[in-house]
Amino acid sequence: MSLSIGTALLIGGGLSLAGSAISANSANKASKRNLAAAKDTQQKLDILEANRQDIVNPFSGMSNLSNMIANPMANLQVATEAAEFQAEEADIALANTLDTVRATGQGAGGATALANAALRSKRGISASIQQQEAQNAMFRAQGEQSNMAMRISEARRMQAMKAQGKQYMFETQENRDIAQLDRTAGMQTQYATQGNQLQMQSNQIMGQAIPNALSAGANLYVAGQAGS
Repeated sequence: MSLSIGTALLIGGGLSLAGSAISANSANKASKRNLAAAKDTQQKLDILEANRQDIVNPFSGMSNLSNMIANPMANLQVATEAAEFQAEEADIALANTLDTVRATGQGAGGATALANAALRSKRGISASIQQQEAQNAMFRAQGEQSNMAMRISEARRMQAMKAQGKQYMFETQENRDIAQLDRTAGMQTQYATQGNQLQMQSNQIMGQAIPNALSAGANLYVAGQAGS
């Protein structure tokens, strides 16, 4: 039995339109899901961008261990016991000599000579003490200079170590953030691309639905005529 052209168009075209509508609707739903996922991923990407760590100065807040350094020469004392002992020995020797002078009747000239000798002896002792004090002062100055150099060196070492530590932590966190941003941005691009492609596919299906329906109806009509 042959079909009329109207019936053939109605049947063939209807089936074709139904198939096109189903395909277009499926592509449209998939497009919406992908575009929604792209929107959500973009929001996550914006949050990640907004919460990135601040740029830090690795050289801020530096401290050092210079207070642990001591100068062992700071408390040097003058060793006066030996000098005092020498003064006492000189006084005793001069006193004994004075007794001898008196006993032998050498007179005032001998006593004056002995007094002068005692004065010279004590002046020599005083000069020895002054020399030791000057030497100790030099030692203290040398110790302080060495102490200062050690404090500066320690301060620089601590500053370098803390700066390197801050820089390492910043770079490590920055690399993690960038990697996460890259992954999220890639997902957002993929969702958006797929959503747009599916939307184009849905539009293309609907745009070709009527021509395809007419073609299907015509083919059905031709097939019916050939079979009659």
